[in-house]
Amino acid sequence: MFEVIALTPRDARAAESGGADRLELVTDMAADGLTPSVEDFAAIRAAVGIPLRVMLRVRDGFTPGDLDDLLARAAALRAEGAEEFVLGFLTPDGAVDLTATRAVAEAVSGCRWTFHRAIDHSADRSEVRAAVADLPGLDTFLTSGAAAGVDAGREVLTGELAKSGEPGYRQRILVGGGLRAEHVPELLAAGFDAFHIGGAVREGGWAGAVDPAKVAHWRELIGT
Repeated sequence: MFEVIALTPRDARAAESGGADRLELVTDMAADGLTPSVEDFAAIRAAVGIPLRVMLRVRDGFTPGDLDDLLARAAALRAEGAEEFVLGFLTPDGAVDLTATRAVAEAVSGCRWTFHRAIDHSADRSEVRAAVADLPGLDTFLTSGAAAGVDAGREVLTGELAKSGEPGYRQRILVGGGLRAEHVPELLAAGFDAFHIGGAVREGGWAGAVDPAKVAHWRELIGT
């Protein structure tokens, strides 16, 4: 699995043409990615044929903010045809906010979803995994293993991969967050098979659009 962050239809087309398997749709990367508008989702959906996972997050940080707003946005996106999502919430002290996470998961019942990098900023990632493991639709954890990114989290990632199949560890690990091309061979050799990138395939960072040639380079690194 090779997932690329897209903010616009242009990003989406470039990522698809470069070989991305799936897109994560967000807006406002200054806040690390918030929920796109229904109109932006519809435009991107019309632009590409690959699966889309839509971020459900209305504020910077990992607390849920206005839960009613989150639920309304989820309902509107589902009505527009969204079928996959990205979500996950913490309390101010870094525990999983199971009430909010369950409410949003139930709002997208029947859809597959990713618990995003809130897990890397939690007080106890094993407790997060245990708490959300049986929520319906959860099939992926997006994680770098540490808040600081893959460099700091590789040992954690490897330890979690070794627990695959155990309760709380049945979901796929999607490696992302500070991921660089030089990490890929080691991660592939360790058995990881899913990768998530954003700024690494843009010209000039988040200010630039997705470059299909950069996406194709990552596709070659990761394999098919």
